[in-house]
Amino acid sequence: MKRIFMRGNPGDFANYVAALTACGAEPVISMTLSDADTCDGLLIPGGADVNPVLYGQENTASEGIDDSRDADEIALAKCFFAAGKPVFGICRGHQVLNVAFGGDLIQDVPDPQHHMAAKETGDAIHTVRAQHDLMRELYGEGFPVNSAHHQAAGKLGTGLIPLCVSDDGINEGFIHENSKVIGVQ
Repeated sequence: MKRIFMRGNPGDFANYVAALTACGAEPVISMTLSDADTCDGLLIPGGADVNPVLYGQENTASEGIDDSRDADEIALAKCFFAAGKPVFGICRGHQVLNVAFGGDLIQDVPDPQHHMAAKETGDAIHTVRAQHDLMRELYGEGFPVNSAHHQAAGKLGTGLIPLCVSDDGINEGFIHENSKVIGVQ
């Protein structure tokens, strides 16, 4: 059974734990980063915004910044990458990975209603265009995704290749050229 590490407190991220367990993986959730040493992969889940200072910008729209979490997840991403272990980032995790690889973020997407959840209707649903054969093979040229984010990857980090892009040009997924690092918005 593959062990997948997530930085957090036991009891956090119930939906991620359920998904990993359903896939036959053993989630390891801990604030002790050395617990990641025995894990086969890293999952960086969603959450608050990444501190813009980490990608060379002033804060114009970032909220809920947790410098400790930023530092830990970027360090974990680099450690797992260096060890050749798979890394998967979802939403905030997608953004953390882009920053870890030297990219930057759009602090507030230009068309927020296209990407943000609404209390009345839940997550926004919009179409993305495949930019990589992996996405084309799995989903075709264009396909719907749910969306609940006000920030997004801007300039992609070193080695990151677009997987899919929204109609308004927002990167909704990337893969590292080594195929072991994937981020989805």
